[in-house]
Amino acid sequence: MVTCKETRAVIIALHKKGFTGKDIAASKIAPKSTIYRIIKNFKERGSIVVKKASGRPRKSSKRQDRLLKLIQLRDRGTTSAELAQEWQQAGVSASARTVRRRLLEDGLVSRRAAKKPLLSRKNIRDRRIFCKRSSGRYGTKATWYKDP
Repeated sequence: MVTCKETRAVIIALHKKGFTGKDIAASKIAPKSTIYRIIKNFKERGSIVVKKASGRPRKSSKRQDRLLKLIQLRDRGTTSAELAQEWQQAGVSASARTVRRRLLEDGLVSRRAAKKPLLSRKNIRDRRIFCKRSSGRYGTKATWYKDP
């Protein structure tokens, strides 16, 4: 169970005052197993700071991730494969899948833009007629162009 720094500090403070793990668990701060683990880690390391978890190192740095986001925002229609090639020129050898993951982390979800149909001649004519007919009915010209 992951506990916040404040909770771990309280547990260690109570332990230093002479409370046992069982006594601390009775106060319902955290489960007994968590309390014992926190005390054990404190005795071993002398600190309540959680160690950094091991794992595979990232292919790119935060700076390179920002560069990728910038490249993508310049042209929203670029595919992840094309972005991977551009990113490779910047010095990061990553797959298209990694590019998609990095963009997802930045909140850029790939969606195809909706194709908006062009206005037909009839639509244009009908709009003009509507505007001319209703120019005085719904207020002044300023009302139509006022910012929300």
